[in-house]
Amino acid sequence: MFLSVFELYKIGIGPSSSHTMGPMSAANRFLAEIRDGDWPRPVGAEVARLSVSLHGSLAFTGVGHATDRAVILGLAGYEPDKIDPDDIDGILQRIKAEKSVSPAGHPRYDFDSAADLVFDRANPLPGHANGMTFLAHDRDGRMLLRRVYYSIGGGFVVSEDELAQVKAETGKEKPSNVPYPFRNAAEMLQMAKKSGLSISAMKRANEEVGRAPAELDRELDAVWDAMDGCIERGLRGEGILPGGLKVKRRAHQIHEQLLGDWQSNRPNPMLANDWLAAFAMAVNEENAAGGRVVTAPTNGAAGVVPAVLKYMQKFHELAKPEDIRNFLLTSAAIGGLIKHNASISGAEVGCQGEVGSAAAMAAAGLAEVLGGTPEQVENAAEIALEHHLGMTCDPVAGLVQVPCIERNALAAVKAVTAASLALKGDGTHFVPLDACVETMRQTGLDMNEKYKETSQGGLAVNVVAC
Repeated sequence: MFLSVFELYKIGIGPSSSHTMGPMSAANRFLAEIRDGDWPRPVGAEVARLSVSLHGSLAFTGVGHATDRAVILGLAGYEPDKIDPDDIDGILQRIKAEKSVSPAGHPRYDFDSAADLVFDRANPLPGHANGMTFLAHDRDGRMLLRRVYYSIGGGFVVSEDELAQVKAETGKEKPSNVPYPFRNAAEMLQMAKKSGLSISAMKRANEEVGRAPAELDRELDAVWDAMDGCIERGLRGEGILPGGLKVKRRAHQIHEQLLGDWQSNRPNPMLANDWLAAFAMAVNEENAAGGRVVTAPTNGAAGVVPAVLKYMQKFHELAKPEDIRNFLLTSAAIGGLIKHNASISGAEVGCQGEVGSAAAMAAAGLAEVLGGTPEQVENAAEIALEHHLGMTCDPVAGLVQVPCIERNALAAVKAVTAASLALKGDGTHFVPLDACVETMRQTGLDMNEKYKETSQGGLAVNVVAC
């Protein structure tokens, strides 16, 4: 089993990897299918109009997660990692006024978002909670092409056929050309013991099958630069977040207070926790504002890994570029195991799959660069994930703000605590990471749908009712 570090860490825009980045990418896939796909094309028929319906969680929380905006931008040919967030409002205003999209390499297509983009809450699609149906019509309104896509978390998008194939192959042995194709934590530890390598070294060897070492380092550095840039923008940002809840940005104010304490040498026993919270909240406030973020492994949990990395830089003076790369490689190894054996999607398993996975990834990365053995790294990941089991995804008003922003701050603190606890032991522990991941999967299956990013339960209804 091999999932690249760059599949988990994708540079894009907020506020959601599954509800914003995924649908934008799905729209781009549909455009490519219209132009290049092998589908029956009636003689003389040409695509003149596009329409889209959103289902399941995308229908219930799509407005708050900017799914409608993402689909429109995607149909206009814009991609999550390339679009400038500052240009988005102007682009959307133009498309709304013209009632059409003109993606590069295509003719102009009619698209009236008021009529051609439907939030279908009554008819969930069978494959996944985040389903989308894209339709292409001719000038007379006849449907020429229909495609269903699913946004399965972390910005990953699969077609109807691809999802069926993934489900059919679940549990089956797959050939792999990487030297350390561990499918679970037990195999990862066995391979580490046999090879004498760290988890980051094994992950690096796997990545270098498809990339030269220098290229891998450049791309890892680019991921950290994007994360660090997001923290810095978030620490500067002030004002009210969009969406109607009138949530005030707090990271800037907390940061200013911490700088004052730092410069005056004022004693603060909570110092590390406060810095972690400021860093994590800065990222998720940027995400909530639709800014440039990195999935880690999702947008809703994007603050945890960067916050712990920034903490490492600030409080561990020996942190070097290699440490940051090894942190990212190790954390991606853990994130890949969780995604492969359970889920990182809040719409599938609740927030345990998002923030819980992020905390496990961050704890593992920190334990690795602080000198932990593979067994201690696995223990750190397990501790962090175990104490997020059962966490629901119940965003108020469908916005990635409450409780999501603070939740990242607390998960970052848990990640550092988990790494510290693991490093104080010898790696021996009672609950294996694999058992914890399987428990998360089972808990997600048992979880009521209203607690899976639909905003139909929990804080999403009780805060409003109050």
